[in-house]
Amino acid sequence: MIDFIEGIVADKGHNEVIVNAGGVGFLLQCSMTTVSAAPAAGEKWRCYTILNVREDAMELYGFSTKQERDMFRRLCSVSGVGAKTALGVLSALSLKDLSVAIVTGDVTSLARAPGIGKKTAQRIAMELKDKIEQTDVTVPVDAAGAGTAGQPAASAEKEAQAALQALGYTAAEAARAINQVRDKATETNQLIMLALRQIGSL
Repeated sequence: MIDFIEGIVADKGHNEVIVNAGGVGFLLQCSMTTVSAAPAAGEKWRCYTILNVREDAMELYGFSTKQERDMFRRLCSVSGVGAKTALGVLSALSLKDLSVAIVTGDVTSLARAPGIGKKTAQRIAMELKDKIEQTDVTVPVDAAGAGTAGQPAASAEKEAQAALQALGYTAAEAARAINQVRDKATETNQLIMLALRQIGSL
């Protein structure tokens, strides 16, 4: 397996980047997020990859981060979601927005991606909900109030509420969700994950 390719960007196009590595031009199929993240032609770049070998073709997919590659694999594991559809989803939603949409069951946001209908969006949310890690949806809080193990519960709840509001929820929605799960966890990240699941069930 080719884990990554490091070379000079030769060209960028719609959903593809060509990287010259060792005198070989590798055509990488990418999300628009990765295309945007890739530097201009002539600059050095490392891209994480997945090689898909089929009977009639060999396709190389490129990702600007390992996290995006991991999400691509998760999406492709869902019934009815192929590689091109997965790239479309990654182009339409940022990794954090996609993770939150999956965890909260936000079918409307998922269905905005090209090639994703309501039923496919529902399958993505249902099949991947338990595969999303806390780090996928947690936003950094102010360094002065960063959550640590053993912090007072009130501080963790305050930080979790601030994180939910940063994700786009109203103060009332965030406070209500935190209040409903406050007895189930004491650490900020745990509260955020439980609250997101609670909001998704409302």
